[in-house]
Amino acid sequence: MAHDLYLPRRIGEHTVMHCPFCRIVAGQAPAEIVHQDELVTAFRDAYPQAPTHILIVPNEHLPSVAHLEPTHAALWMRMVAVANDLARQEGLAESGYRLVTNCGPQAGQSVAHLHLHLLGGRWMRWPPG
Repeated sequence: MAHDLYLPRRIGEHTVMHCPFCRIVAGQAPAEIVHQDELVTAFRDAYPQAPTHILIVPNEHLPSVAHLEPTHAALWMRMVAVANDLARQEGLAESGYRLVTNCGPQAGQSVAHLHLHLLGGRWMRWPPG
């Protein structure tokens, strides 16, 4: 189960205080940021599960993919476009890479802020999990 620290207390100003990804986006927590624009921030995972493990997060706090609305279509497309660009920059485009988002504790989501994992640099097993 997710540690209480990772659960947002409420959407708004207080979320930044309690969400580690909001703190990274705001520059209040350390991370190796590899991309940041008006919609998304991407940074290397602190506990990588592959030679390349980058997290792509929306700058807006959204708890999970289940919270995306039709109005977020451009945001979701931007997240995927950034992931694809980073995969090319990391040399993964030819060999392959995996994009993953987890939704809820039983799926492995440990931080309640929507994020896309870019994984590559090794053979991936199937089925995952």
